[in-house]
Amino acid sequence: MASPQIPRPPVLRQGSEGVTPSNLEMNNTIPSSPEDILTHNPGDHPPTIAPSLTPPLSWKTKCQLFSACLMNLGNGMNDSAPGALLPSLEQDYHINYATVSLIFIANAVGFILAAPLTHTLSTKLGRRNSYILSLGLIALSYVVIACHPPFPAVVVAFCGLGFGMAMNLALNSVFCANLGNATTTALGCFAGAYGVGGVVAPLFATAMVTAGVRWSYFYVITLGLAVVNGGVAGWAFDNFEETSLSTSILGEGGQEEEAVNEAPGGGRMEVLKLAVKNRTTLLGALFIFAYVGAEVSVSGWVVSFLINYRGGDPSRVGYVSAGFWAGITLGRFLLVYPAHRVGEKISVGLMVVGAIGFQLLTWLIPNIVGEAVAVAVLGVLLGAVFPCATAVFTRLLPRNIQISSLSFVTALGSSGGAVFPFLTGLVAQDVGTMVLHPVCLGLYAVMTASWCFLPKMVKRSD
Repeated sequence: MASPQIPRPPVLRQGSEGVTPSNLEMNNTIPSSPEDILTHNPGDHPPTIAPSLTPPLSWKTKCQLFSACLMNLGNGMNDSAPGALLPSLEQDYHINYATVSLIFIANAVGFILAAPLTHTLSTKLGRRNSYILSLGLIALSYVVIACHPPFPAVVVAFCGLGFGMAMNLALNSVFCANLGNATTTALGCFAGAYGVGGVVAPLFATAMVTAGVRWSYFYVITLGLAVVNGGVAGWAFDNFEETSLSTSILGEGGQEEEAVNEAPGGGRMEVLKLAVKNRTTLLGALFIFAYVGAEVSVSGWVVSFLINYRGGDPSRVGYVSAGFWAGITLGRFLLVYPAHRVGEKISVGLMVVGAIGFQLLTWLIPNIVGEAVAVAVLGVLLGAVFPCATAVFTRLLPRNIQISSLSFVTALGSSGGAVFPFLTGLVAQDVGTMVLHPVCLGLYAVMTASWCFLPKMVKRSD
């Protein structure tokens, strides 16, 4: 009897310009850790080791990474600006905490709507056109807000912002997670760019409002950035090779061989079903749901808390939100690499424990300066959590559902950044903005629990 044929793993072909991310996504490669962690869950196909990528990234790939970072900078500006602008919206439209919080829930609706559609749209339109659609929708939403329409129109515009952001966030997360040995640096820069946007937006917004400029004009700045992003992404991702997860890959001899990670049935709906049923996908979405919820809740409501409970000057305490995002930026640039060396899984756990401590200090210190420092350190600790968690999820996810799973995690998970600020505002209407701190502490507890129940990472035995 002839011995069974063992399928050969797909070979990564390299051209004269070095490794490109489209090659990597076609082969569904994932970043390797110092411990050579395997991406294997019980019941999945036997794991394979992602190849080590020694060639430097090509110039074109660096331009694509720059474009991804620029898009995330815009996302950071969008998420952090409401913290400094909420008091102005309340006064302008004569609305209460609960009503103004509708912008957060509308943002969540946009994220949720994007979750099942991102993979399908990117497959039909291609990566370049998907980015253009995402940024076009964001730009249109900013036009609506900048025109100072009635408040219901602002709410609808925030829904459009959520949809557009969810699309480019999911696509860019997958892009950065498939850069081989450059993944750690790419994820750090990508997440750090979000933090930079989070820093500059409250600074601009607070300065404009203090100078008597109408709050809606701030969004002219983000509109300009969205237009620039659309042009840069359209150029950088031109001819980006699109290959679906179920596409066959050429073997060494030029014959088409079925990829070892092909989903049963090969259909997109089958891939999506597998993704939604996967344990890492569900726990990852819950973790990011709580993480982004805490992050945006602190950014969105800490200024109102300092004004109402510490007697802060609105023209000054608005900069506390900028300090929080500055901490996040520093954390993402300074802590990601050490966390990678120590091990992302244990590092994330330690950072969440530290966040609990500094959230308590933010709540209990009866001094604005002390609380501002505590908020900034809280930002540093939270900063590296997202890129480190993304790296862990990527290693744990089966390769046949990687894109769909990460789209689900980032889209539904990131909607926590809308749901919990909304709930905080709703409860604050009755008990005050002090509720921000118990809400965040509860979210850290959810993060800890979901992180502990993630599947174990299996190390190489050879």
